[in-house]
Amino acid sequence: MEYSASTIKLGSRISCHFHYKDQSPCLVFIKTTLIHFIPTSQASKMDGKKGGFRACCFVFALGALENIGFVANMVSMVIYFHYLLKFDIPTSSNTLTNFLGSVCLLSLLGGFISDTYLNRLYTILIFGSLEVIGLSMVTIQAYSKDLRPDITCEKSCIKGGIALMFYGSLSILAIGTGGVKGALPALGADQFDSKDPKGAKQLGSYFNWYMLSTTFGAMIGVTFVVWVSINKDWYWGFFMGTMAAIVGFIAIALGKPFYHYPPLRSSPLLRIAQVIVVAFKNRRLTLPENPDELFEINDIDKYQYDEKLPHTNQFRLLDKAAIVPLETFPQPWKVCTVTQVEEVKVLTRMLPILASTIIMNTCLAQLQTFSVLQGAFMDQHIFGKKFPPASIPIFPLVFMTFLIPIYEFVVVPFARKITGHPSGITQLQRVGVGLILSIISMGVAGIIEVKRRDQSIKDPFNPISLFWLSFQYGIFGLADMFTIVGLMEFFYKEAPSGMKSLATSFAWLSLSFGYFLSSAFVDIMNAVTKKIAPSKKGWIEGDNLDESNLNLFYWFLAVLSTLNFVVYLLCASWYKYKEDTAESETESRNDQ
Repeated sequence: MEYSASTIKLGSRISCHFHYKDQSPCLVFIKTTLIHFIPTSQASKMDGKKGGFRACCFVFALGALENIGFVANMVSMVIYFHYLLKFDIPTSSNTLTNFLGSVCLLSLLGGFISDTYLNRLYTILIFGSLEVIGLSMVTIQAYSKDLRPDITCEKSCIKGGIALMFYGSLSILAIGTGGVKGALPALGADQFDSKDPKGAKQLGSYFNWYMLSTTFGAMIGVTFVVWVSINKDWYWGFFMGTMAAIVGFIAIALGKPFYHYPPLRSSPLLRIAQVIVVAFKNRRLTLPENPDELFEINDIDKYQYDEKLPHTNQFRLLDKAAIVPLETFPQPWKVCTVTQVEEVKVLTRMLPILASTIIMNTCLAQLQTFSVLQGAFMDQHIFGKKFPPASIPIFPLVFMTFLIPIYEFVVVPFARKITGHPSGITQLQRVGVGLILSIISMGVAGIIEVKRRDQSIKDPFNPISLFWLSFQYGIFGLADMFTIVGLMEFFYKEAPSGMKSLATSFAWLSLSFGYFLSSAFVDIMNAVTKKIAPSKKGWIEGDNLDESNLNLFYWFLAVLSTLNFVVYLLCASWYKYKEDTAESETESRNDQ
């Protein structure tokens, strides 16, 4: 057995390199009576036979197939709730946004589990099973007349066994779908080494291709599946979404031999809690003038974290968690490393970015609810053929299928030559473009609603064409392409190594808060305007949009989005990218 130089830290453990016979170098860690042997070749390198775009093909397949049913439900369920389950317009809208908000919120659960307890693939398959069960229950309820309200019912039709089946199926579906969406994007991103220049470029491309794959699935969902649901029967549409999801989960399982799995880490929530608790315990201690005096892992111990984060001067109060009190033995809940503290700082810096994208997703909720209901009051014939209102998103989706490859092959290489950034522009710049487009979309939506309502009141038998809605959908489709991809890449790249899935789920968390906020806005706006309006009616009330002021609600969101964009600019300017921080720290040390 051959030993090389070793490092001893505070007597807590011994770390050393050694060679055993002709085997590859290993690290040995002695902690009390437990010895860990970690081969360095396995701990630090990605297997060249696994990963890459070959493995991502299976991720793209599930992304497309699972999105067929999800997007079809997302754009058409408001009609299903209103006409078959007898909800009024505000209740139909709120029920759908609450369901979608729950899906996105529960993505955190999938991200947390896949970071800590199960690898990404097993997490996807387990939650995927729940998603299939939920879709099957929705299909059964749509098929069985005994599980639907009586056709003569006019109010409070969902109760008893019908309510149990309805809310039970939506709950199981939300848990399953959320868990899948929390782990799937990160599974594909794990197949690239972001620390390698080539891998960094491929990682940026991956998120664009992932968006394209989900777009293909969405196109099938909003056209064929929606058409079947509305023109044949709802249960056929739900059944098609169920079968597509089953095929997708089989496809993702077949890719098991090709995936690279990063090692599971200790609970990210536990590490965050340790920093907060220890910082509070040490609140009366004085921070050292030199940050190098704070407790930190050495280079050999770095395998536990996969990366060693440099110290930053933001949120200095948290640095007190890395102070080693006198006569204290370093151990969890008594002292934290600088890297562990910096992990919490990174997540804290992300929160303002997350918060400033919520309003945009509130705007998105309107296109999936009220804009679909608008289509029911418009001429649904386009190019001589009847077009379901829920299928109107096909226009921006088709546009995106052409724009994403153009963006990847033309815009990114051109911008990369100018900026030197692997993705052409930074993730936060990309999100900013999306926020501007969402403001324009809401302004246009209000104008189109004025035109629709005026024509409907003037000549109810000659409404304007459904095609007019394609303008607000098209603009917002571009906004979504820039924002959701930018957010997922931003959260994945900036997150600490043990929190990749959890952080990627922040993009879905923003969607979740946006949906919930939409429901709250509808209720609050109706309550306020009912008191102050001369007609004593809310802006969005009842079953007749012609008697509502939906345009004012759209413009309210446009104004709110403009104010939110100003806040976003401040947050984005304040944010310091992790890579930039590392470079600045290295340069400062070299200068010293």
